[in-house]
This record gives sequence, structure tokens and C-alpha cells, in this order.
Amino acid sequence: MPEFAWPWVFVALPLPWLLRHVLRPVRPAQALNLPHPGLALAQGPMGRAPFAATALLVLAWLCLVTAAARPQWLGPPEPQRRSGRATMLAVDLSGSMSLDDMELAGRQVTRFTAVEAIAGDFIDRRVGDELGLILFGSQAYLVTPLTYDLDAVRAQLHGAVVGLPGRETAIGDALAVAVKRLADMPEQARVAVLLTDGVNNAGSISPREAARAAKAAGVKVYTIGIGATAMRVDDLFGAHTVNPSADLDVSMLTDIANQTGGRFFRATDTRQLADAYRAIDQLEPVPQEGAALRPRYELFRWPLIASLVLLALAALPGLTWRRSAA
Repeated sequence: MPEFAWPWVFVALPLPWLLRHVLRPVRPAQALNLPHPGLALAQGPMGRAPFAATALLVLAWLCLVTAAARPQWLGPPEPQRRSGRATMLAVDLSGSMSLDDMELAGRQVTRFTAVEAIAGDFIDRRVGDELGLILFGSQAYLVTPLTYDLDAVRAQLHGAVVGLPGRETAIGDALAVAVKRLADMPEQARVAVLLTDGVNNAGSISPREAARAAKAAGVKVYTIGIGATAMRVDDLFGAHTVNPSADLDVSMLTDIANQTGGRFFRATDTRQLADAYRAIDQLEPVPQEGAALRPRYELFRWPLIASLVLLALAALPGLTWRRSAA
């Protein structure tokens, strides 16, 4: 049914009539303060507007006030479907994430470039979820609070710079920030996804302390360890193979996941990284029905256009104000 957002605006309807009767028109001679008013005019007083012009002006004013009252059409109530899941993404930006030991679309890329591409696709599929983003290095920063605006989360991830939060890795602090942000959500909805390529060597909270806090808060943590197991490097003695992920603390990441009811994923290449996010993507959402919303369609344009058309008609030469004969 149609309704008005600002119905109180209709109190302005009698305003032209009140001004007409309260503010009496001043005779030209009085306005000019002439000594002999009778000599000021060669003809008589102003005449009345034709009936057609007056009717058009009245209708134009009525349409203008109606438009100002913001008429709206309310649609039927529509329940808002939500997954019921709140997910915090914690992504490592320490210096080692700049190692180019990953392959994407046939070319060597850095670890963070691979994460940016694959996690971006993961974000795109989170429609209905609340999503937040934490970036961490030597310190952990909440970049995007939990939100349904997935574009904002994706933009913040794409704008991240490796090494900006520090060159070291504060895994415990990142997990603690995620737990704090998820604590107010429904217990069955709390999920954290933590991705790193190293070992905790910074921060004020140890990963296992953060894991205990996550378990107490009912936060399920999925951990992903990224990094190849073999990489050829050149030095003064020629090319040889090294393990660029020697510092990855697999036991710690596995323990965090097991304590909180999550799962640990090892991603040595982009295929395994995509598989890890795909597995997390298959978590069963908790169906919840949010408050019903009624869509509102603004209708003020139509009475506004009608008032402009009526004013244009009232201004036609045949309907303008006339002077009466002297």
C-alpha cells in the first residue's frame, strides 16, 4: 500500500491562501511613497487571474506538497536469508610471503600473489556470510570488521602490501584478534581461517594460548600452511635445491586446528591452496532467517513532474494574469 514518509508536510497546503489573506498587496503609490497617489497609475488595480490559471496553480501546489511528503509504495515483506556464519580471514603479510615459489597460470608468482588470487575467489563465494579481514606480520591489524560487504573485504586484500605490518610473524596475536571479533557472534557461526608460511616469532600472545582462548570462545579455526617444499636457487657455487618452507611450524598449526575442532591444510602449490579453500567453502552454513524487510519504492518523481507540467501550462500566454480596465 502507498504511504507518505513525511506526512507532516501537508500542513503547508493552506500556506498560499494564508499569505494571500494575511499579507495585503500594497498599492503602487504607497510602495513608491508618492505625494499624490492618484497620479501614480493611469489604470485601475490588478485584476484577478483567469479561473483556468488559478486552478492549474492550485493543482501544481498540491502536487508539489505531495512530492515533498515523499510518497512511497511498500512491497510485501521479504525475509532476509543469511548463512548464519561469521568468518574472519587472517592472512600473513610477513617478509617471507614475497618468496616466488608458487605457480599461477603457468608463471612463477609470490606466495601472497597466489593467496590474493585464490582467497579472492573464496571471498566471492561467501555471499550471505559476514566476513572480516586481519592482516598480520610483526603485529596484527583488523583491516575489515565483520561485514556483508564482500567488495570491501576483497578491496582491502588486493590493496595489502607484503611487509607493511612488519617482516616477522605474530600468529598468536592474529588469532587472538580474530577470537575477540567473533566472540559476540552466535557460537555455531564462529569460524576463523588463518593462513601463514612461517613460525610464530613476534607478538605478545603465543599461538597455543590463542588456541585455548579460541576453544573457550567456541571459535573453530582452520589453518593453512603455504609454501613449496623445494625451490631451485642460484648462488656462487651454482644452482641447488632448498626447502623454502623449512621454518613452517606444521605441528603448531595442526594443534591449533585440532584444539578448536577445525582442520589443518598444507598448500605446497596453488592447486592445494585452492583445494584448502574449497574444503572450507563446503562447510554447512547454519540457516537463519533475519528480520523481514519491506522494499520501498520512491514515487515522489511523479507528483514533482506533474507540478512542473502544471506550472508550465499556467504560464501559457492565454492563461497569464491580466489587468482590468481603468
